[in-house]
Amino acid sequence: MSADAVTFEFVRTTREFFPQLQRWLREPHVARFWNHDTADADIERDFGGSIDGTEPCEDFLVRRDGLPFGFIQRYRIADYPEDLALLAALVEIPPGSISIDYYVGGPQHTGQGLGTAMISAFVAKCRADLPDATAIVVPVVVPNRASWRALEKAGFRRVGEGYLPPDNPIDDGAHYISRLDLDEGRPIHPVSPAR
Repeated sequence: MSADAVTFEFVRTTREFFPQLQRWLREPHVARFWNHDTADADIERDFGGSIDGTEPCEDFLVRRDGLPFGFIQRYRIADYPEDLALLAALVEIPPGSISIDYYVGGPQHTGQGLGTAMISAFVAKCRADLPDATAIVVPVVVPNRASWRALEKAGFRRVGEGYLPPDNPIDDGAHYISRLDLDEGRPIHPVSPAR
């Protein structure tokens, strides 16, 4: 399958997408690492602010070939001073850095390289939308091998590791921290998923 055969569309979330996010957050492969409360009020609390502009992040429903596929969000790390302090204690955070959080929604789409392809496409979008962003820095809990491997395959490099408060209390807080510099002038090429 060529990279051109897989296309992703990143659509800013609206409340009409909440039932889809709710279903995905209940999927075992997502729930294991997002560990998110999924009652209607919890979804509103955690995703409504991006829609209303009261939360400094941007949430996107990801469509693959027109169909709902996953979720990705981005935010400027400096907009979350507590997170910035925790990360900066472990690795260098260049001014202008952003971070992303993401998941592939349906279990039928996992293990095929599509997460890597989605991340690669989103990096290109970040470069286009945020020309002043310097780097994408992403902490991933160590047991989430699929996530940190997807980052590596998308061109990120591991720049550190250490303790960060885990989303799921069953994890010990050990995280790998990966980074991709956006201002290197190197285009990121879309990654073709494995067949």
